[in-house]
Amino acid sequence: MTTVLITGCSSGYGLATAHRFHDEGWNVFATMRSPREDVLPRSERLRVFALDVTKPDSIAAAVRDAGPIDVLVNNAGIGLVGAFEATPLDSTREVFETNTFGTISMTQAVVPQMRARRSGAIVNVTSSVTLTPMPLAAVYTASKMAVEGFTASLSLELGFFDVRVKLI
Repeated sequence: MTTVLITGCSSGYGLATAHRFHDEGWNVFATMRSPREDVLPRSERLRVFALDVTKPDSIAAAVRDAGPIDVLVNNAGIGLVGAFEATPLDSTREVFETNTFGTISMTQAVVPQMRARRSGAIVNVTSSVTLTPMPLAAVYTASKMAVEGFTASLSLELGFFDVRVKLI
């Protein structure tokens, strides 16, 4: 039996990913800022719990409660659309805190156990906005481009320890 911890499972890709891993027989730790048990099936192999990727104590508790993690899926994210010049810096910081630093923080929390076991996978979720520039998405795009650069470099770094790092 393998264990996956997925961030941002309240809707969208995170929710679909939790369903898929569960259907494939994995132990699933589906995390959400505000847990909603009604969106996922009841199962001994599925646990829903609170996680805010911007809060170090929340991250530590999630990783501790999950135990050995075979796969981390960094899916938690927030969007932002609007003219860059009208975007408050606080909003920009919030997007980066969740999309970029949340991914980095979660990864940093699980790497020691994966490196020690010399196995594991980290999957970072990006966005199609990184493929083709589009107006009104500068901050969101920048946060996801940072995740892409982080993932590419970390993949090389952790490859020496048989820990795979992928971008989807």
